[in-house]
Amino acid sequence: MNKFYTLLLSIIVFSSCNSDKITADTIFINSTIWTGNPKNEYAEAFAIKADTIFSIGSLTEIEKLKNSSTKIIDLQNKFVFPGFIDSHVHLLMGGNALLSVELRDAKTKEIFIDRIAKHTKKLSKNEWIVEGNWDHTLWGGELPTKEWIDEFTSENPVAVYRLDGHMILANSAALKIAGIDKNTQEVENGEIVRHKDGTPTGILKSKAMYLVLNKIPELNNQKKEIAITKAQAYLLSQGITSIVDVDSLGGYQIVDKMRKEGILNIRIYSADPLYKWNSISTENTDEKWLKNGLLKGFVDGSLGSHTAAFTNEYSDKKGYKGIFISDIEDIYNWGSKADKQNFQITVHAIGDKANSSLLDSYQKLIKQNSEKDRRLRIEHAQHLLQKDIERFAKLGVIASVQPYHAIDDGRWAEHLIGSERIQTTYAFKSLLDSKATVVFGSDWPVAPASPLLGIYAAVTRRTLDDKNPDGWIPSQKISILQALNAYTKDAAFATFNDDIKGTLEVGKLADFIILDKDLLKTDPTKIKNIKVLSTYVAGKKVFEKK
Repeated sequence: MNKFYTLLLSIIVFSSCNSDKITADTIFINSTIWTGNPKNEYAEAFAIKADTIFSIGSLTEIEKLKNSSTKIIDLQNKFVFPGFIDSHVHLLMGGNALLSVELRDAKTKEIFIDRIAKHTKKLSKNEWIVEGNWDHTLWGGELPTKEWIDEFTSENPVAVYRLDGHMILANSAALKIAGIDKNTQEVENGEIVRHKDGTPTGILKSKAMYLVLNKIPELNNQKKEIAITKAQAYLLSQGITSIVDVDSLGGYQIVDKMRKEGILNIRIYSADPLYKWNSISTENTDEKWLKNGLLKGFVDGSLGSHTAAFTNEYSDKKGYKGIFISDIEDIYNWGSKADKQNFQITVHAIGDKANSSLLDSYQKLIKQNSEKDRRLRIEHAQHLLQKDIERFAKLGVIASVQPYHAIDDGRWAEHLIGSERIQTTYAFKSLLDSKATVVFGSDWPVAPASPLLGIYAAVTRRTLDDKNPDGWIPSQKISILQALNAYTKDAAFATFNDDIKGTLEVGKLADFIILDKDLLKTDPTKIKNIKVLSTYVAGKKVFEKK
């Protein structure tokens, strides 16, 4: 625990015997408070001093801490929970997505085309159309092509992501800028999808995407701040008080500027690329608001784009097993060197081959670098071999997963990988039963950044098409308490911040949310209907539902 909190705790302990010396700035009463602390699970009231929980317990105890200047807030029988921690967010991408064309729920080819056409009319000539986050499974699985949109976008280059971020659709204007035509050579660890005559369709997968993405002009700082401010407001409205930004994309400097100006209202743990391990500094990080030290790599792609790496072939693509984006030896070499410098390592792995190979790499790293508290993570840990599930706990590897994807992918995953492999897809219960640490995130803007929707997904596993009312692979359903811990206490542990947040306890940061219903006593099928009424960060209200 850092020096500030050690000092504060000493003051609090002293003041318990000398309550006339120090009193609370704010007291919250008339609520049901779930603390997340198993030793003192519920409380009636709590007091805040500065940005920290000063005392929590019975109303009688807390009222002793007030004086004439103490602010009393009556929560009117509402429910208080620790602020949610989203363990996997793409912050700048999410902000840009809020400002760009929304394709996530485009259910037909016609809607997809119409939204892009209408959005183009809002733009200046040569202004790029990005993000989008489309899902071709909603209209039957046909991949879009540049011919769908070229007539509407002749003056605006387009590079819109499939929602998983591992495939884009580029229009002819963007392909021309990138110099891509029928004579362009294939890209290692990527794919240029082509028509029968060899001309590009506009679909670029994995590393082939960067032929176009690297041509998009970087946003200036003003536009980045607009996007991040928009993203922050959205995240706070969902009850999220802390995030792990898994790819800062040049946003770290902007967020740091916002922190210094006092307008950063969400706590951020920012990841840098693993391969840049030897050029990253952690000297100027702030444990409370903005820190780095997490390095992220990639092993494979995604299931929906057929770029996740599997041990056996895809059920719908004979002889094809997906791709490795990075060589596993490179992942080990970068990770081992970074680990020696005390960076935290996390790596994206989706297919069972990717996860198994990464666990092998982590096992080798631990053996070579000796035991220590390193809290290695795997982002997604989506499709697992049965034999690998127990290895997470044995190796101390944290599974950073996104439960919403289960009720989304569950609509079509079996078609791609068959009935046997889906039994260990999004295997939350199996991982928890093996004593692994499981933490939840959204992957926003790939999925909505709603922890309540994520908890609903993990607890019910009801797919978005309503075809699995008892749950898709119901044996992997977990309890509300397990899901809540994955968004709070355990998520804080996964960022080395469990000493200052994740639960509501004396000496921890006053980050909490107010809900209109008791999450722990709600019918699981109704969880997605619970409303976030208010969000508090550092004891300050930063969101209120109108």
